[in-house]
Amino acid sequence: MQVITSKDNELVKTIKKLKEKKYRDATGKYIIEGAKLIEEAIQEKANIETIVVCEDCMKEDTLCKKLVYEIAKENIVYVSSNVFNTMTDVSNPQGILAVIKRAEKTQKINYKEDVIIVLDGIQDPGNLGTILRTVDSANIKQIIVSEETADVFNSKVVRSTMGAIFRVNVIRSENLVDDLMKMKDNGFDIVVTALDTNESIYDVNYMKKVIVIGNEANGVSEEIKEIADKKVKIPMLGKTESLNASVAAGIMIYEYVRNKLSLK
Repeated sequence: MQVITSKDNELVKTIKKLKEKKYRDATGKYIIEGAKLIEEAIQEKANIETIVVCEDCMKEDTLCKKLVYEIAKENIVYVSSNVFNTMTDVSNPQGILAVIKRAEKTQKINYKEDVIIVLDGIQDPGNLGTILRTVDSANIKQIIVSEETADVFNSKVVRSTMGAIFRVNVIRSENLVDDLMKMKDNGFDIVVTALDTNESIYDVNYMKKVIVIGNEANGVSEEIKEIADKKVKIPMLGKTESLNASVAAGIMIYEYVRNKLSLK
């Protein structure tokens, strides 16, 4: 097999550029890394442009035979370990990554869903990825994110989704307040978390609701709170005053799941 050993190879330089958001946006491509994510990409029929394999992985048989068989059907490029290490963002890489072409998903909100999850300025990539994974686990097919929310195709976000990135339609809102008003016009009530309320998240039926998760430091913006139909808080029995954004999102999403199951 032919192995790329130069860090100045044009393909290598092109893939490395995808670490930056501006190049991901310009090309409509992003990087996934690790055997599990690549297995998910193949299973979900993602548009895999190139798979890059470190030659040491093939020599040491670190990839399972099933995956080796599957990736053999794709466009594979082999690189030396030194070259691969310039392309990866992972501390202990598995020696395999892929360039994915973004799916042509609609940017129109689907109002036929039972619940809509909205992220208002989530900044931490790990939080964003975990929320996407939780949304996927609840079989919610879309999520709306504000312009201020972290890039969903950031490599850390992608890894944190554990494959949900291929199944959940992420819609980036250019004007979140306007889009929330449209959701209200389509029969949804807006639910936000806030400290200045006595209502609990357990007092809400989450069918036909918009659940807004706010920024890690500042919570939901005041402008959105003003148009909310309901303010709720997560009851806490201990001294902690707030929860991690992804934890709070998970609790509320699974209240929707509980409501959904109660209807069966």
